[in-house]
Amino acid sequence: MMQLGEAFVGSGPESAHINTVLGHREGPVGTAWATALATPREGHAAFVVVAQPNMPVKPFTVFVNKATITTESHGRLHYGAAQLGVASGVLEAVSREIIDADLVENGVLIVAVWVDPAAENEDLVFENNEAAVQQALENGAKGDPSISDLLAIRDQPFNSYFIPNK
Repeated sequence: MMQLGEAFVGSGPESAHINTVLGHREGPVGTAWATALATPREGHAAFVVVAQPNMPVKPFTVFVNKATITTESHGRLHYGAAQLGVASGVLEAVSREIIDADLVENGVLIVAVWVDPAAENEDLVFENNEAAVQQALENGAKGDPSISDLLAIRDQPFNSYFIPNK
């Protein structure tokens, strides 16, 4: 079993765009989780999400940055506010039983996180990532969006970076 989720929360450079992959550690998600952790590259180093030092969240979660870290302040936002927002979002999803109890102990979670290099407000980065992780996990658990919802908007595509002039 694999649950895929996506969520976008906030506006401006402090907004959060999250992708989640949740599944059993003995399956393909477990393999992808370990591969992500074991294959760092310049500007992209996946790491285990912790709620406090020596307190990794469950399900064990790997943070994968989607934006290349190029400055010290951008790196601090990843390892600090965004990572802690992810940790809090995962724990809230566990407490709300969005994540199946079996997956809490036997699953792994991959969270791909966008932190805009122009972001500055740590509190907003934290809050938006916390909310986006919860929403992505909830969407994954429900299988949202439905194909009928997607087909209903097929003629009105847009995102934060481009609105077609149709």
